[in-house]
Amino acid sequence: MTLEILYFAWVRERIGVPRETIETDAATVADLLQELSAREDRYALAFSDLSALRVAIDQDLADFDSPLASAREVALFPPMTGG
Repeated sequence: MTLEILYFAWVRERIGVPRETIETDAATVADLLQELSAREDRYALAFSDLSALRVAIDQDLADFDSPLASAREVALFPPMTGG
């Protein structure tokens, strides 16, 4: 499947691009992150601590075990704080 991956804040800084389009067979977000981490050290560094990441699938907050079957977009970003 084709996915648009969006990176925000320090995730974008570590990866070096704000977005990319990839082809993947990943079944879940965790599978996707594992696949990306195997690409290069910059991805491995960005995804080394999943507790410091949040994910949204097609603009809805999701978990790392969420399926990607019908997803078009995955966004990765640090936890949000409110005020």
